[in-house]
Amino acid sequence: MAVSLIENIQRENLNPMEEARALQRLIDEFEMTHQKAAEAVGRSRTAVSNLLRLLDLGDIATVMVERGELEMGHARALLVLPLRAQVDAAHQVVDRGMSVRATEKLVKKLLAAGDNPASKQSARRDPDLVRLEQDLSDRVGAPVQVQSGAKGKGKLVISYSSLDELDGILEHIH
Repeated sequence: MAVSLIENIQRENLNPMEEARALQRLIDEFEMTHQKAAEAVGRSRTAVSNLLRLLDLGDIATVMVERGELEMGHARALLVLPLRAQVDAAHQVVDRGMSVRATEKLVKKLLAAGDNPASKQSARRDPDLVRLEQDLSDRVGAPVQVQSGAKGKGKLVISYSSLDELDGILEHIH
């Protein structure tokens, strides 16, 4: 069973959403960490983690990725937006034929102009810290928050959803 699932994931004609669902199934059914799943399918742990993040997209953006209207890079940029803004931005990206870089700029602009508290917090945050969080998240394959305090002190928070995921994070750090 695992072999056929791995072979299915390695097929070249899967769209990113199909690949993400198959990877999630592999991880769930065979109790694998992101690292073990990556090794099984011949991908980097970062690539596997990034694919799995696509499963957090809203339904409309998911369909757009499945149809090939949005690429994985566009979808990853849209993940940080609230659902309604994600839908609007996805349509703008497709209608304007935007690059991934242009999509990232659009997302930053929407977050800065947003009315919700999370958007305002992101708009006030140091862009270097936001970029650092994204880089760290990509490296460990899990959400990372950098919380700055007074006098240069702060906290680094790594979130995980299962002990297996924590094991994968710890393996990668060591």
